[in-house]
Amino acid sequence: MSPEKYQFGGRGEVYSYTVLYEAPPGYEEQAPYVLALIQLKEGPMVTAQLTDLEYEWIDGIQEYKVEIGMSVEMVTRRLKSEGDKGILVYGYKFRPPLEISGDNSSI
Repeated sequence: MSPEKYQFGGRGEVYSYTVLYEAPPGYEEQAPYVLALIQLKEGPMVTAQLTDLEYEWIDGIQEYKVEIGMSVEMVTRRLKSEGDKGILVYGYKFRPPLEISGDNSSI
């Protein structure tokens, strides 16, 4: 019996998160960044970086506008690069959902 294939919708909410100010090797250019545990609408949880977040500077520290229960959607983004002529690595991250203006609810 072969495993059943399932495709997730790519939407969920922030279950927990932390801000990494010192990134692991290969990810230094992205620090600081938010790493979150995402509860997908279908049930499973995944760990992913959050992107496209609003932030403000408070006492010299970048404070991100993120909270537990915040809705997010999956996007494909660059995870890292290996030098000027090296390999670019892409994968998934999550961001706050884009709001569509107007009456284009079918988009």
